[in-house]
Amino acid sequence: MKVMAIVQARMGSTRLPGKVLKQVNGKTLLEYQIERMLRSKKINQLVVSTSKKELDDPIIELCRDLKVDTFRGSEKDVLGRFYETCEHYKADVVVRMTADCPFIDPDVMDKVISYFLDHHPYYMYVSNTRSRSYPRGMDTEVFTYEVLKDAYMNANSPHDLEHVTPFIVKRVGPSAVAQVSHDIDLSHHRWTVDTPEDFQFVSKVLDCLYPTNPTFTFQDVLGVLERNPEWVEINRQVKQKEE
Repeated sequence: MKVMAIVQARMGSTRLPGKVLKQVNGKTLLEYQIERMLRSKKINQLVVSTSKKELDDPIIELCRDLKVDTFRGSEKDVLGRFYETCEHYKADVVVRMTADCPFIDPDVMDKVISYFLDHHPYYMYVSNTRSRSYPRGMDTEVFTYEVLKDAYMNANSPHDLEHVTPFIVKRVGPSAVAQVSHDIDLSHHRWTVDTPEDFQFVSKVLDCLYPTNPTFTFQDVLGVLERNPEWVEINRQVKQKEE
């Protein structure tokens, strides 16, 4: 089966506009994330999926420079955009990512993907997000093209169209949904970027780790935070937007 990671990206973030192309040491957050995702051993293709709005043209230009595949679709109907991306590139298995996770660990991705592949077709949706134990920013969701197509054909609420997977989870039912968990609860860590405070936090960590260890793991991030516990306070009060 062809496993395709789709990164949904846009410039029009309400709390931190243009966040995906904000730079740390001359490299955009999206570039950090793409670089890390491409080290996954389980994906066959990576596609950045964005909207047709002119505002999102810089995302396409960056991906062209990085020689990363792209697709453009509806801004609001993200579910439809995911389906059209899969149709265009002929994916069998979808790995859904959001473009606000510059610390994403390819080993965590591969753990979730492997669990899905090892248990398909018994499970049709596997993630590490349903009951959080990994830091927020390690989010990985995996599901089949077939259930994505079913959602595209049947979902119609604005919430389901925007968030892609809630309808899939409801549709396949609890018996077809599986969770990959970490052995320690690290869910209190916030490593995603949605506010200026989040950007300040990830900038400090990238400044510390990337120059000497560009292939750092999420365990390396934990080590940095153990040595600099005050950094955790930078974005501790940020409330995650409802999904």
